[in-house]
Amino acid sequence: MQVKIDSTKDNPLLKRKEVVFTIIQGPKESTPQRLEVRKAIAIEMKIGDEVVFVKRMHTKTGTNITQGVANVYQTVEQAKLVEPEYIRKRNSPPEKPKEEATA
Repeated sequence: MQVKIDSTKDNPLLKRKEVVFTIIQGPKESTPQRLEVRKAIAIEMKIGDEVVFVKRMHTKTGTNITQGVANVYQTVEQAKLVEPEYIRKRNSPPEKPKEEATA
């Protein structure tokens, strides 16, 4: 998987950068998961992945190219204020099911 940042736009009002990216995966690879993309963007921009939120990704039909949009915030607190709950859930690791105690 190869990540390329196509453009970034500063949004000082919301204290974030809006990033447009392209991912080129190998011919036998599937579309990468959101958490993998989040980490790859963080590495590419040299920041922590807790402030990166992938908004959307779309793989072009019949190709191995995925294009998407992500928001990179200055702080985690700012992200919690601005990003909708469903986007934050999509960008967090899946929760492990809790084991119920048997009585």
